[in-house]
Amino acid sequence: MADDPFQRRFAADASLLPHMADLANDRVLVALLAEPDYRAASFLDQRLLTDRIGREWLPWDALPDLGAAAPSPDFIFHIGHVGSTLVSRLLAEASDVLPLREPMLLRTLAQVAERVERAESVWSPDRYQTRRRQALGWLGRGFGPGQRAMVKASSVITAIAADLTEADGRSLFLYASLRRYIATILAGEASLAETLAQASARMARLAAMLPDFDAALWQLPPVTRVAMSWLCEMATARRTLPPGDPRHLWIDFEAMLANPAAALAAQVAHFGLVSDPGRIDAAIAGPIMRQYSKSPDHSYSPDLRRELQTQAEATHAAAIGEAIAWVEALVARYTSLADLPIHNDQEITCSN
Repeated sequence: MADDPFQRRFAADASLLPHMADLANDRVLVALLAEPDYRAASFLDQRLLTDRIGREWLPWDALPDLGAAAPSPDFIFHIGHVGSTLVSRLLAEASDVLPLREPMLLRTLAQVAERVERAESVWSPDRYQTRRRQALGWLGRGFGPGQRAMVKASSVITAIAADLTEADGRSLFLYASLRRYIATILAGEASLAETLAQASARMARLAAMLPDFDAALWQLPPVTRVAMSWLCEMATARRTLPPGDPRHLWIDFEAMLANPAAALAAQVAHFGLVSDPGRIDAAIAGPIMRQYSKSPDHSYSPDLRRELQTQAEATHAAAIGEAIAWVEALVARYTSLADLPIHNDQEITCSN
């Protein structure tokens, strides 16, 4: 790396984002982003690649391995549609972290990890571990000395969260009670369509975690598939982000909305970020809490969120009751699912 100007620049310059990987051709698409691009982007996925953004495909091995000394990013994990983008924006406003929201490179790692022990895997287990560490070094770069990078992962990345959180790393896990989660998903056509599209993969992951699991996706009506998705992600997080581990802070997003300043202060303290009460209060009082975080041009608020949830609960009351009963039966059957927050007044007990 010392003799290669590009590799030296890449090692020190977060503007060169390893955006996505092409497994078949063993290459990485590197995109050129300024710091405001990171802060503005709700998703670092295909939507990022406008004509304004320069990019180039490079062989994976043309990018440097930054080594064990490279800082790894902190992480925000979540079950989906529980305010992770909002929290990412608030933390970036209240401190000087560099936000990376749903970088596609993590999806590649999750895709490989799912098959890495099987014959069809494109990488060996050793190559997966090497490139996992390499990718964490890439995503951990900042724009200035000491700037911390914070990745807001997509919900499916929780499956490999244990691979991504280093021994001294910190993470946040956002969730909601089952009843509130179902209402949130049913309150929006897009969120329901996305959840149903992911149901097959989540059903497979849940079945792999529960011995003698005998349900089939085709047997489940749509609202119960939403409940199954919640159960899959919560059970996954129990394994990969154990709530008793002080590295992982579990936050009920609905409880956070009841006292956002206190919750944000707790998150800042958990990550060891530099901030102060005035800056936290300014972040809460600013426009972020009144915008739809994934599309800030649209207005959205905690009050509107609750209103839509209430409407969805009333419209789908019978189906929601059936879905919750399906989950409760599984929780009663499997001790590994005990104490999951099904109802709105339950919380996860954790050490921090």
